[in-house]
Amino acid sequence: MLERGEVANSWRRERWDSLRLLTPNWQSRLPGLRYEGPDPDGYLTVGEVTELIERFAKVSRAPVRTGVNVTSVRTAGDGYQVTTSDGEIRSRAVVIASGACNRPTVPPLSDAVPALVRQLTPFDYRDPGQLPDGGVLVVGASATGVQLAAEISRSGRPVTLSVGEHVRLPRLYRGRDVLWWMDAAGVWDQRYDEVEDLTRARQLPSPQLVGTPERATLDLNALTALGVELVGRLAMVRDGRALFSGGLRNVFALADLKMNRLLDTFDEWALTSGRDAELGSPERPAPTRAPESARLQLDLRSGEIRAIVWATGFRPDYGWLDVPVLNEKGRLRHEGGVVDSPGLYALGLPVLRRRKSTFIYGIEDDAREVIDHLAGHLA
Repeated sequence: MLERGEVANSWRRERWDSLRLLTPNWQSRLPGLRYEGPDPDGYLTVGEVTELIERFAKVSRAPVRTGVNVTSVRTAGDGYQVTTSDGEIRSRAVVIASGACNRPTVPPLSDAVPALVRQLTPFDYRDPGQLPDGGVLVVGASATGVQLAAEISRSGRPVTLSVGEHVRLPRLYRGRDVLWWMDAAGVWDQRYDEVEDLTRARQLPSPQLVGTPERATLDLNALTALGVELVGRLAMVRDGRALFSGGLRNVFALADLKMNRLLDTFDEWALTSGRDAELGSPERPAPTRAPESARLQLDLRSGEIRAIVWATGFRPDYGWLDVPVLNEKGRLRHEGGVVDSPGLYALGLPVLRRRKSTFIYGIEDDAREVIDHLAGHLA
């Protein structure tokens, strides 16, 4: 097992200080290692996640070689030649477990942002103290965007949040964590070959959730209550002005509709499973409140906005992969983790084999099936 940095390197080096897992602690389980602390319904901090992964490496006795950077993987005979900073490795099979979040995605329009506005990604951001005084534009309203918008707003800085397509979820529903419902109702176990539109499912933004001791919901209504200004999707930067799309009400209505359909699924499961009586009464969060008149542009030269945080998603980095297995968008061509080249496999990608594929507790089922295929290949 090759790791470019230390064990849990991404959690050590590429996360902001206050980040917690979105999944409750009881879901923080790996083969042979479960959470046994005093707060099963809490959410691990960055340091605790790092410690969990370190502990798993020791418990599993994984043969990890740290500080080894892979610079090339290419076909060689009936296997692969792996070039690293620590020499060459010949292998009959390779598993790509580098995940889908190696690089932050920043749109090309960022090049048109005036130089006086500081630009950061979630990889750069650590805490509000590193931002210049003044207003901050956060672009993107998925899990990362709403968490950073809330934290920066609480620091006293005016925050404008640019909102596009998003997935709204309450933190708690009928007295249980919403991810308990996803697990119990079998939503997370839906297989990739059962998903109607797999390409879209793999590109869905992460839900608007935050892990806090208060188990609070962090949706757009909560941000509005904090004083965050909501604007539409950032469409263009022209002549120093950020231009936003209209139609926020429609964007909000669609997210609310999808959330309520999911909650309907939970209610139906509670009835059919016979557990309805032990859970709280069905409820529905208030609709997302749209601003009466959302701004359609911001003058980035005026000094009102001093920094932009690009919470516009992440992408994998396959610059080292010298095997023709990427599609036109730079994504791996694979069937449930079996890559389009004999002996090449992947783990940890969205909806790899199940909807829970990218969660710590969700990797085990995928790994068993992918490695079964790998063992068959070797045999």
